[in-house]
Amino acid sequence: MSDMQTYSGGCHCGRVRYQVTTTLDPVIDCDCSICRKRGVLWTYVKPAQFKLQSGQDELSDYQFNKKAIHHLFCRNCGVSSFATGRGEDGSEGIGINVRCVDDVAIEALALTPFDGKNL
Repeated sequence: MSDMQTYSGGCHCGRVRYQVTTTLDPVIDCDCSICRKRGVLWTYVKPAQFKLQSGQDELSDYQFNKKAIHHLFCRNCGVSSFATGRGEDGSEGIGINVRCVDDVAIEALALTPFDGKNL
């Protein structure tokens, strides 16, 4: 999946919906405490590649540790389909939970392990 494509995605109940343009490469399998417990697989995009279509008022924010990432989740169903934050260089980015992208065959993706547990 190395070609740039536009995908739709969102939470379980459908109140939060977005479109994202990405290659789905890489897809990061982080083992930090929150990613491991939630089973999240990440791909990262610039804000211009992401459009929240609905659900801004449905989002709650969870932050921990350095509070650098806004782990956003739907207040109704609890699913976190994306997160926002700043990289170490200060640039804004959006983490897309690939498991919440419609019609993506997770088993066909090459996952990139990331040791977030020992950061």
